[in-house]
Amino acid sequence: MKKITIGEAARQSGVKVPTVRYYESIGLLAAPSRSESNQRSFEPADISRLAFIRHARELGFEIEAIRTLLTLQDDPHQSCASADAIAKARLIEVEQRIRSLMALKAELEIMVEGCGHGRVDQCRVIEVLADHGQCTHPHH
Repeated sequence: MKKITIGEAARQSGVKVPTVRYYESIGLLAAPSRSESNQRSFEPADISRLAFIRHARELGFEIEAIRTLLTLQDDPHQSCASADAIAKARLIEVEQRIRSLMALKAELEIMVEGCGHGRVDQCRVIEVLADHGQCTHPHH
């Protein structure tokens, strides 16, 4: 079986080369074997693992959650309760972020609607940004 170089592993998994090295350095990816010239040699399983990590990161999972999910993936006969709990926690975070973004959207709409398209000294956008007390929604 042909060994895969780090560049090819990055290309196939959609992860940049420095990120592959980083994941190796923090233990998300086992150190690959090395060629006689000391180049990393990856296996297809490494590519799958990198793609899993990339996808989890795209979904916003933190590194430690991914570490736990990878540990679960490495032992497929155990209960998936931990994986479910991690996904549910991420869903709650996303729902909170959506609520926050919706409040932000409403605030910006009010700002834009209040704009008289006059001069800056009459600009509602500048006025609201200069005085947080004029915001209609509480912010964290």
